[in-house]
Amino acid sequence: MEEKLIQRLESAVARLEALSLGFRPGSSSEDGADAPVDPAIVAYDDFVAKFLGRVSAAATKIGGKVLEISKILEEAFSVQKEFLVKAKQCQKPDIGGMAEFLKPLNEVIMKANALTEGRRSDFFNHFKAVADSLTALAWIAYLGKDCGMSLPITHVEESWQMAEFYNNKVLVEYKSKDPNHVEWAKALKELYMPGLRDYVKSFYPLGSVWNPTGKTATTPVSAPSKASPINAPAPPPPPPTSLLTPESSGTSSSRSKEGLAAVFREINSGKPVTADLRKVTDDMKTKNRANRTSIVGSSEKDARTSSPSFSKAGPPKLELQMGRKWVVENQIGRKNLVIDDCDAKQSVYVFGCKDSVLQIQGKVNNITVDKCTKMGIVFTDVVAACEIVNCNAIELQCQGSAPTISVDNTGGCQLYLSKESLGASITTAKSSEINVLVPGGGLDADWVEHSLPQQFVHTLKDGQFVTSPVSHSGG
Repeated sequence: MEEKLIQRLESAVARLEALSLGFRPGSSSEDGADAPVDPAIVAYDDFVAKFLGRVSAAATKIGGKVLEISKILEEAFSVQKEFLVKAKQCQKPDIGGMAEFLKPLNEVIMKANALTEGRRSDFFNHFKAVADSLTALAWIAYLGKDCGMSLPITHVEESWQMAEFYNNKVLVEYKSKDPNHVEWAKALKELYMPGLRDYVKSFYPLGSVWNPTGKTATTPVSAPSKASPINAPAPPPPPPTSLLTPESSGTSSSRSKEGLAAVFREINSGKPVTADLRKVTDDMKTKNRANRTSIVGSSEKDARTSSPSFSKAGPPKLELQMGRKWVVENQIGRKNLVIDDCDAKQSVYVFGCKDSVLQIQGKVNNITVDKCTKMGIVFTDVVAACEIVNCNAIELQCQGSAPTISVDNTGGCQLYLSKESLGASITTAKSSEINVLVPGGGLDADWVEHSLPQQFVHTLKDGQFVTSPVSHSGG
């Protein structure tokens, strides 16, 4: 009797020890052959099955390129699961070791970005929404407050803000065309907000969990195997460097110094300054030309207008002037412009940009968008006002609060307002095609679109003019 009791106790103790180590009884921590019992990993599987499964189901109904980018999304989340498992077997690496350790996720992100390049597809907004959202998975690269990253929860939220601009465009485009695309976009948002955000908040609010006595994380996690679609692969990359890092200014200044040094070397070489200039012959002089009229020929006119569009306006610029004003000028075809180091005393001035997207992460005093075409602006909070002047085809998204939005002499403007900015005062003048989109009532409700009137009727009543918007009634 006593022997049986002792055997039962020993068996119970063995099971408890196995559970405390995070593995099932009989599993090997060396090869990881059996699945872990770690609650964080079990919760991750449940989270992926619930949220990512919904995205995959909608993508399967759509098929084609949308299904292709959704498979890449599945691959990225598989890579992250493998990383979370491996992290608990390895020691915490330094920043250099982390970059090497996270190569597999970098490769997946590059695969997604490749679909957004080249000739623009009909599903470009789907591709950009997924490609930009994958940076959220880099939360696992957080190594502490000195690593240059935001806390994991904040990083996930900020990364989704970058992708939401394109995800909203999918919702608006297919709102009345195809419910499967609308379902896909809604599911993609819920995958990150609240899905991934709440998961990280529950299990990894301060970053990945490492094993102080584990092996050194010197080799990258193996790349995902083609045989296992979702429950396979490995981990992510450090976040992309900001456009506003001090390195860019340093390299440009060093190049300018080298250029000046070359000029002075040329001057001091003793070579005549005019040695390489062409000699003007008599027939080239204006007084000897047969045609001395001031009319410019069509060929000369075409040659002048064929120069780059920014030649008249100046080179592209993105800089902070006098510590108070961010200037973004002449950016063409740049979809990844970011201002992430701003405060409430600074202003942002955007001028002469075309076919670009600017994200302003943080609270600023005011924003002015002037003479821009096909420009997207995503901002968080504005203290004073956001002004759009002399523009065409502008999309503006407010994710926080904005007391005043002014649209002047602009054709085609889409305003996306958050729940916090519904009380904004919107002023329009000499503008057309102004649409305001606001969140619906429920959690899953579609965006509600309102068009602002651009024609008014003025009638004289009791000695005073009364102004009202034009109403069009169908016959």
